[in-house]
Order: sequence, then structure tokens, then C-alpha cells
Amino acid sequence: MAVTSWLEVLRSAEKTALLQDGKRMVHYLFPDGKEMAEEYDEKTSELLVRKWRVKNALGALGQWQLEVGEPVPSGAGSLGSELIKESNANPIFMRKDTKTSFQWRIRNLPYPKDVYSVSVAQKERCVIVRTTNKKYYKKFSIPDLDRHQLPLEDSALSFAHANCTLIISYQKPKEVMATESELQKELKKVKTAHSSAGDCKTQ
Repeated sequence: MAVTSWLEVLRSAEKTALLQDGKRMVHYLFPDGKEMAEEYDEKTSELLVRKWRVKNALGALGQWQLEVGEPVPSGAGSLGSELIKESNANPIFMRKDTKTSFQWRIRNLPYPKDVYSVSVAQKERCVIVRTTNKKYYKKFSIPDLDRHQLPLEDSALSFAHANCTLIISYQKPKEVMATESELQKELKKVKTAHSSAGDCKTQ
């Protein structure tokens, strides 16, 4: 089964963990050289951050690619106030999951809810966001479903709009929730270091 296969990939990874500032940071090194770093809320086990890093064709490590969590603007400190203000007015896309749903938030979208269309593109295996006024278009995949080799279902998709933010939710399939539950059991077996300062080592 696909669930077992992805779970086995996670189990096969070399894992290190660090507890800091109420967060459990886990670094995975997979047999193929890929790296994954996750951050969990220590009390709730809620996933806060997931990012990936792979080697390029020459064997050098690339940049971390964020999958879950809030993106940090690059070079924000060196920008002038006018540029920062302009950047803050642009739509900001991020993923922040709940226990039962994958969830994405797109900030700075001021249009009313009836302007938006959110649908599944089965052949492309992605979610598409459109507006009837043609002011915004976004296409994104759900890597968790790809890793589990599961289909995308329109019935699992819903969205809401409030405070200039479009919130898109996709109900997690039972296979994904089962894997996440098993992974938490696996992570409890990983020896965890404690730190009061500094960041998790993900170099």
C-alpha cells in the first residue's frame, strides 16, 4: 500500500531532534540524500513548518524549499519602506495545516467571497484558484497526496473568506491521518536534544 511505502521511507530516514522554545524540530536525512526539516508544537504536536532540500546535479546542496509554514521575505531588512509597503499589498500564499485538514491562506485578497472559484484539476493533480474579475490566479499541488499516491477529490475541498484572506481547506484522507499518527509514535523514539538558544541545525 502507498501509505505503508511512504511511512517506510520516513522510518528509513536518519532522524535527529531538538527541543527549543516550545517547538520540537526534527531533521530527516533520507537514503537518497534528500533532507527534510519539520517543526512541531511541543504540546499539541501540530505541524508548524516543513521544508525540503535536495542536491543538484553536481552534488551541491540547494536552498531549502518551504512546503508548510509562513514564508520569510528575503532581504526584507534591506528594502526601503516604500518597497516593503508595496510588497505587503501583494497576495501572500502560505500553508498552515490543522489536525484534520491541509489548509492554505492567501492574504491581501480584498474581493468578496462570490468572486472566487476553487476547484480540483484531476489530470494536473492540483488545486486552482480563480477570480471572476481575473485579478488573481493560483495553481498549487498537494505533495502529501502525491507521496501517498491518492486522488484529489472535489468533495474534500472548501474555502472561506474573511479579513482580506482566502482560506482554502482540504480534508485529510484517512490514509494520511494514519501515517501522521504513526509518524508521531516514531518521533517519540528519537532521542531529543534540548536547547535554550540558537536554531535547529539543518545544515
